[in-house]
Amino acid sequence: MNEEILINITPQETRVALIQQGAVQELQIERTRQRGIVGNIYLAKVVRVLPGMQSAFIEVGLERTAFMHVADITQSNPQPQIEKLLFEGQSLLVQVLKDPLGTKGARLTTQLSIAGRNLVYLPPAGTDVATEKYIGVSQRIDKPEEREAIKARLASLMAEDEKGGIIVRTSAQDASDTELQHDMHYLRTTWENIRDAMKSKAAPSLLYQDLSLAERVLRDVAGEDTSQIRVDSAENFEKLKGFANLYMPNLLSKLTLHRGERALFDLFDVDAEINKALGRRVDLKSGGYLMIDQTESMTTIDVNTGSYVGARNLDDTVFKTNLEAAQAIARQLRLRNLGGIIIIDFIDMIGRDHQESVLYELKRNLERDHARTSVSEFSALGLVEMTRKRTRESLAHITCEPCATCQGKGEIKTAQTICYEILREIVREHRQFNPREFRIVAAPDVIDLFLEEENQFLAQLGDFIGKPITLQAEGSFRQEQYDIVLS
Repeated sequence: MNEEILINITPQETRVALIQQGAVQELQIERTRQRGIVGNIYLAKVVRVLPGMQSAFIEVGLERTAFMHVADITQSNPQPQIEKLLFEGQSLLVQVLKDPLGTKGARLTTQLSIAGRNLVYLPPAGTDVATEKYIGVSQRIDKPEEREAIKARLASLMAEDEKGGIIVRTSAQDASDTELQHDMHYLRTTWENIRDAMKSKAAPSLLYQDLSLAERVLRDVAGEDTSQIRVDSAENFEKLKGFANLYMPNLLSKLTLHRGERALFDLFDVDAEINKALGRRVDLKSGGYLMIDQTESMTTIDVNTGSYVGARNLDDTVFKTNLEAAQAIARQLRLRNLGGIIIIDFIDMIGRDHQESVLYELKRNLERDHARTSVSEFSALGLVEMTRKRTRESLAHITCEPCATCQGKGEIKTAQTICYEILREIVREHRQFNPREFRIVAAPDVIDLFLEEENQFLAQLGDFIGKPITLQAEGSFRQEQYDIVLS
């Protein structure tokens, strides 16, 4: 499939759009301030060994010293005492497992790993892997014959004097020998550069930084089907050329610098697609629509016929809407990067053959997804349950925050509801205090309601408590915000 990759880079953020069939299929955004250090490799220095905690504080050059437990050094059983493995002032290679958080420093390990698109390389130094050639396979590849087949392929591609270990990722099953060789070339070159840097630098020093989004896209997304990779920053275009020349020369001819008068993302209305992908409703060409709701635990997608009326009968209308929805759902999952558990409520279909056709269409469109997916059959309630691997934060989590007014509920209390809350609050405060008067400070819509429809109840409350009640509209208040001032 012919595809293009658009890379829009500014000092603040990098945005990447994957274009297939002339439409945006995937979006990735990385903001400079939000980029972590997980995966970075440092030449570090041991600051303090704590035998009682079987841990150590390690200096890597960050604001706070990092932390490492004996289990992060070796997984042998029984584990040796940490004081027999480390001493103060010692230099060693470490990799970041967890970013610093609050007052806690970064979590480190000496068991290094360098990830490629299809393979993970475990260098021979500082790991429990033997220095002999070693091939492991992801647990997700669970069939014995498939595990042995992929191990045999890797063994035939690896050099005879290969050291360290290779872990085969699930995506390697669908990779060609050429793609696997490109991956191994990238991993070997990366490790050689780390070793060279280690010889010329003193601890603490950064030796390897996890790839930027643009570099990860070249490594993990671009491939044989990619016709062009457009970059709109001349400086970063040169950096990406250097990266591709070193690690993946097969992509050099596909890299181009965008110099057009129109902004790169305007060529395919990418910003408009981003705005659409942040809404709940997705309109289908037929007149039907999807309603997508993302929560902490799962995402639900509801399919509706909307204004679409089939040419022959209701069953035909439902079937065609569900087929179109299956295509749109697969695209929206990629576009919004929705992961975890996903529940799809297709419109009820009577015929089993229609259900099977809709499931086939959904799975067929999901084959283009770079993230791993698993789709179940229709349940007894007519729902389709599926999972999609979480590879990064969703588009909404990166670009949005909970509404300050509704706090993420998607709804706010009506002005009338707020009026009645205020009246009850005045009664409570009247029983506790004895002020001269009460002043209600609230949003203009709430005050207007007190002056008009709710004026009679406000007057009755004033008579009941025997105190004057005055009103003050505050334009900066949200509808649910109010204050009762006692004087």
